[in-house]
Amino acid sequence: MANHKSAAKRARQNVKRRTRNRALKSTYRTELKKFFTLITEKKTEDAQKLLPHIHKVIDKAHTKGVVPKKAASRKKSQVSLMLNQVASEA
Repeated sequence: MANHKSAAKRARQNVKRRTRNRALKSTYRTELKKFFTLITEKKTEDAQKLLPHIHKVIDKAHTKGVVPKKAASRKKSQVSLMLNQVASEA
């Protein structure tokens, strides 16, 4: 337990931030898993419709500081590349 007033406030802020970050990271992972299942099931039309939403989720995670800039960029590139590969096979 914090001994100073400012340390107690910092602890409260950390709890709020941690819960917010965990929720964002959870939605980020969940949406990516949904996309990857569509890709593995070769449902390219559904994956194509979901792609803008995936990009939005990745960008939001980066903006909120949950995912680093280059990691977000790399993930967006990987997602697009996977979709293009599956679409070209079909």
